[in-house]
Amino acid sequence: MEVYAAILLYVIPGFFILMIIEIIYSHYKKNITYKLMDTLSSLSSGITNILKDSLGVIFIIISYPYLLEILAITKLESTIMMYFIAFVCIDFASYWGHRLNHSVNFFWNTHVIHHSSEEFNLACALRQSIARIIGFRHIFLIPAAIFGLPSKIIIILTPIHLFAQFWYHTQHIGKLGWLEYIIVTPSQHRVHHAINDRYIDKNLSAVFCIWDRLFGTFQEELDNDPPVYGVLKPVRTWNPIWINFQHFFNLLEDAWHTKKWKDKFLIWFMPTGWRPNDVLNKLPRKKITDINNFKKYNPKYTTSGKILALFHFIIINFFLFYLLNNFSDLNNTLQISIGLIIFISVFGYTSILDGHEWSTMFELIRSLIIISIILINYFDFFSFHQLFSISVILYAFTTILLTLKIKNKIVIRDSNKNEN
Repeated sequence: MEVYAAILLYVIPGFFILMIIEIIYSHYKKNITYKLMDTLSSLSSGITNILKDSLGVIFIIISYPYLLEILAITKLESTIMMYFIAFVCIDFASYWGHRLNHSVNFFWNTHVIHHSSEEFNLACALRQSIARIIGFRHIFLIPAAIFGLPSKIIIILTPIHLFAQFWYHTQHIGKLGWLEYIIVTPSQHRVHHAINDRYIDKNLSAVFCIWDRLFGTFQEELDNDPPVYGVLKPVRTWNPIWINFQHFFNLLEDAWHTKKWKDKFLIWFMPTGWRPNDVLNKLPRKKITDINNFKKYNPKYTTSGKILALFHFIIINFFLFYLLNNFSDLNNTLQISIGLIIFISVFGYTSILDGHEWSTMFELIRSLIIISIILINYFDFFSFHQLFSISVILYAFTTILLTLKIKNKIVIRDSNKNEN
């Protein structure tokens, strides 16, 4: 975890630089693909995912070292060729794990966050899940384990494989000629994020597009059918924590209300979107039926509301970088404490942006919780992290004052009441 945190200190600024370049370029080309609140929601989602991974909030059921131990028929040395073979194996595993996410109701909950943005840009690449807390996808690395590919290589290449998927989340790169037959390109991934009928559940590969072509999930981007982005059941919120678990709670609600015990069990493992017949009318849920005329989630904000959102986002990022930069020097209690401060702050400010009536009260409670966390760990925080502790307390008091002052001056109006 310490190595991962150290890597992120270099990777995250790189992502920010690339996003800034894309924003500048989109303004230059007069094809703006960013909206402020959507971008903040995407980046805040990335923050929660970083917290989950850095703090190790995952339970590994099947690990690669275990598979290697019981399945390996040979032992291979770490050579350049082995790194390439391992990368292909990781990509193969990624394809099938990704396909599972798109195919089964329960697993869609761990992936819907990535598709939830109704924009398509580099920021939405960072919409990553915190709902996947049970690790079993190493089972798709069985071929690598059989051939005895060393665990060290898999561990090194896995984050590299993930970061390699960042660049193609853009609308500003067209088709890339012969590369379209080898690697996943922006054009192919635009198809993957689209809700057009012909594009849904297509182009599931991560780096090499050969898997889609081999297993029948490839679809070319067509000029006469431009991609429309998002999910067919819009999440209609900027809160990344709620987006992560919205589908799960919908499944839970259906399982509770359906009368058939068989359906209460099956709903979790049926194809994505399946619902028992007896709850379809009882619990109707809005779904996009006309992708060309639906209204995106886009409440209008006052200048005060935008400043408040940016203020929260900047301070939260300061806390995150402090956590990553000092990760090895913090004990587990302080790591979790700072993670909790960041987590509830993300939930709080995005709830305010959604205009929930309870969000003001939550902000007050959140600020008191933050102050309590610092005071409970008073000795550890103030003995070794005094400046950080003072900053956190000032942030808590400042947000209380700001929230009370402009609570009715954040959202101008909600332009999204008319839904398809």
